[in-house]
Amino acid sequence: MTNMIIAIAGFHGAGKSTIAKYIAKKYNLRYISSGELFRKIAGERGVSLSELSRIAEEDPSIDYEIDNRIREEAKKGSMVGDALLSGWMLKDVADIKIWLKAPLEVRVKRIADREGRDYNEVYNETLERENSERRRFRKYYGVDLDDLSIYDYILSTHLIDLNTLIKIIDEIISNYMVRREG
Repeated sequence: MTNMIIAIAGFHGAGKSTIAKYIAKKYNLRYISSGELFRKIAGERGVSLSELSRIAEEDPSIDYEIDNRIREEAKKGSMVGDALLSGWMLKDVADIKIWLKAPLEVRVKRIADREGRDYNEVYNETLERENSERRRFRKYYGVDLDDLSIYDYILSTHLIDLNTLIKIIDEIISNYMVRREG
């Protein structure tokens, strides 16, 4: 297992899970996803993601639970964290921090296609979730999601195909490993 911590961040549908799962498999890292944890909590409570986002605006324990789990996993090392806030949560321990970006319309189409849902429904839900997250993360953590200054790399996932993006990610990780080893 490669001993490194990589933070993959970005808004919903930017490609975080696709890239983080690829990195986890190729470099034998543990994969930790805040989105999966959030979806699990929504399912357990029988509410939609946007409903859980509204609940989380009044109940910080939901975000704290997810974020604490990711931080605890990072203490064990050898992981890739897939979370909107992973760069911020892991900023002092991550070896590489990458922000993935794509326009809202592109991200919504990806989500709608992946989940087999109506574009307009996903658009409204995604907009509501992201607005809620902006408010919550500013309120709970003092984090401005538009401040990307903590990231080592910012990649536009809509401008290149997945194979090219993977080559870029591999090059980033390879260069890091060479520098680390001296």
